[in-house]
Amino acid sequence: MQYNKVELCGVNTAKLKVLSEKEKMELLKVMKTGTKKEREKAREELVNGNLRLVLSVIQRFTNRGENLDDLFQVGCIGLIKAIDNFDIDLKVRFSTYGVPMIIGEIRRYLRDNNSIRVSRSMRDVAYKAMQVKEQIIATSGQEPSVDEIAKKLDVKRETLVIALESIVEPISLYEPVFSEGSDTIYVMDQVGSKNEDTNWLDEIVFKESIAKLSDREKKILSLRFLVGKTQMEVASEIGISQAQVSRLEKYALDKVKGKA
Repeated sequence: MQYNKVELCGVNTAKLKVLSEKEKMELLKVMKTGTKKEREKAREELVNGNLRLVLSVIQRFTNRGENLDDLFQVGCIGLIKAIDNFDIDLKVRFSTYGVPMIIGEIRRYLRDNNSIRVSRSMRDVAYKAMQVKEQIIATSGQEPSVDEIAKKLDVKRETLVIALESIVEPISLYEPVFSEGSDTIYVMDQVGSKNEDTNWLDEIVFKESIAKLSDREKKILSLRFLVGKTQMEVASEIGISQAQVSRLEKYALDKVKGKA
């Protein structure tokens, strides 16, 4: 979708004003030192001048089947929170602070409106657990164990684990976790592919298909698809980086398919 050619929430995105970083900082200073009327005007200008930032963020969530108008409005709430809480003394770009705030607001919306409903009591346990964890870290300087938190909350360990897992947003296997040049590592690359029911005939076919590969390429594919190790585990065993394993694996597979 081309956001510069559409209307979201009645807003013609092609006509949105974009503030320069200097203009943003000046308005943010007014937000801190101006009169009530000046602050309100500066706030409105900052919101209108950063709507494209919201649009750029919601592009990350377009494949979820959510209504874009809804995401846009939720993103704007995150933008307003970022504007109200930004500290000009941090000496960072506004977008550096604003983008995570907008993303966080959208993720909370998606979590709370997920088709897989999590009970309010379960969410409460999870949020209380996070507060207890922060308190223990602040006082002792050490991260507490699950058992310690469970004891503090007077809940069963199993209940706490389920509660914490229930508020974790599922991610796609194709979510990139690392990128270096043209080498991108995805979540699926961190997951082993071991299958206890692998047929011995499949193994023979696999070994025949990699016969023309170099020894290192054979080892990488064997460890990945026969043994079921992750790229990280293969990298550790061979003594190279995970990015190199990812690149060699892709090249070897292309050779097997006759593409290289």
